[in-house]
Amino acid sequence: MGIPNDDVVLIQLPNRPSEPTVVTVNCPDKPGLGCDLCRTILEFGLSITRADFSTDGRWCYIVFWLVPNVSNFDWESLKNRLCSLCPSCLIPFYYLNQHGGYGNGNGNGNSTRSSPVYLLKLCCLDRKGLLHDVTKILSELEFTIQRVKVMTTPDGRVVDLFFITDGMELLHTKKRRDDTTEHLNAALGKYCINCELQLAGPEYESLNVLPSLPPTVAEELFTYELADKEPSSKEMKATVTVDNQLSPAHTLLQIKCVDQKGLFYDILRTSKDCDFQIAYGRFSSSEKGYRNMDLFIRQADGKKIADPKHQAALCSRLKEEMLHPFRLLIVNRGPDTELLVANPVELSGKGRPRVFYDVTLALKQLGICIFGAEIGRHSSLDRQWEVYRFLLDDSREFPLASSRARNKIVDRVRILAASQS
Repeated sequence: MGIPNDDVVLIQLPNRPSEPTVVTVNCPDKPGLGCDLCRTILEFGLSITRADFSTDGRWCYIVFWLVPNVSNFDWESLKNRLCSLCPSCLIPFYYLNQHGGYGNGNGNGNSTRSSPVYLLKLCCLDRKGLLHDVTKILSELEFTIQRVKVMTTPDGRVVDLFFITDGMELLHTKKRRDDTTEHLNAALGKYCINCELQLAGPEYESLNVLPSLPPTVAEELFTYELADKEPSSKEMKATVTVDNQLSPAHTLLQIKCVDQKGLFYDILRTSKDCDFQIAYGRFSSSEKGYRNMDLFIRQADGKKIADPKHQAALCSRLKEEMLHPFRLLIVNRGPDTELLVANPVELSGKGRPRVFYDVTLALKQLGICIFGAEIGRHSSLDRQWEVYRFLLDDSREFPLASSRARNKIVDRVRILAASQS
């Protein structure tokens, strides 16, 4: 007998605008569920102010306190997306037991089916901020940008190729496709020359691998040693303490880190990739710019993490992912200036949400035109990275050759990509 599929996701709106919205998820567990839920919350541009979660390996209970970035936020859409990530409550427990269970909500699994990729081809008249405006529209329509190829022609036109997946899983319908193109045409107005949307072909795979980076650039962008690059004052921005005495069955991780966007996602992403199981966790409210988290964890074999070397490696990995969820570099590419942004890809193959949105917003705010842009993958050592490459257009108002201008770009991108507000 199955379990009724009622109230899997409950949303309690606040009584006052200053209070957060409380979202409760109550469903069967599965590997990576906590990470997947946090990724979706981040995709919607929400901030997690607090969180509590627990699981017995078969059933999980998670509570999020969320703050939206707009006043008229569509909570029903969020609920639908979160429900789609949860395992069906109609699956009987004897099936879970016979097939090994879903495992912990933060294990290294990926049971969600891949969504079909569609190609959105836009031909527009160029203007400042155009790329971000299109990105913003796609985000509002619940599309996820998988790859991008942006080209500017000598006559001032821009050809944008967006390879997207649909969070609503409706792009196979004519109505969804027509509504999307109509929305883009209306929002872009006279700047939009042509807009086409179709199922992606072989060209999508050809954009997976970016043109090779110069070895010196790749080394600076991807090579990172915590002890070498972070002075002691910076190290204090993230601490991880291991305690094997408090619980008879679990290792306690006590984490303190400077508050930033996607912090909870980064921690659960790391737990998912490192394949340790979280039985209980609490993510506290921000105090003086810092967050505290307590995680009761076990290894995949159900044992505590007793090996000191394993403990040290896990603590180092968590610190690295919390302090540096993405890498940023500005280099010369021939006569042009190129902005490179990279973030590690989950073992499930997914990149970090909203990076492209944040970078294009930063460049729009600075009044910098983007001459070309690409998103692709790069393998370095034992990691895979999603890399965003932006060719920037020099101008008299913002001369890119000056170190002051470049530092301003780096600072603005970091602020938008890391700020909780």
